[in-house]
Amino acid sequence: MDLSVKQKFETYPDEVSESLLVIRSLIINTANEHGIADLIETLKWGEPSYISKIGSTIRYDWKPKFPNEYRIYFHCQTTLVDTFKEVYGKTFEYEGNRALIFKLGDHVPTKELSHCISMALRYKKLKHLDLLGA
Repeated sequence: MDLSVKQKFETYPDEVSESLLVIRSLIINTANEHGIADLIETLKWGEPSYISKIGSTIRYDWKPKFPNEYRIYFHCQTTLVDTFKEVYGKTFEYEGNRALIFKLGDHVPTKELSHCISMALRYKKLKHLDLLGA
């Protein structure tokens, strides 16, 4: 784990940290499944972030302002979240065209979320396809 990301995780309450570690593992495992070996883990805007050369940045975070939620952020100038809405509809809760919102303690639909993460990590190769090739 990147040192700055590790330090960020140490600031989260335990339940939050546990939930976000699941998201971190899902991102890393999805990258591995798709042969994305250049995944970079870092902090962007103080949030754990993941970048691949062929994709769009994925960030996630928890904020005290919304103590029972955390969000996964996608670049708002992409078609990612609009595609997620089209493909998965009410499977997720959305924040405009930039984030998926999750409640602490709720079940995370990992198969569907992994597919969304996959599209983001490969966005530059998929952006010309209808529904990003979904």
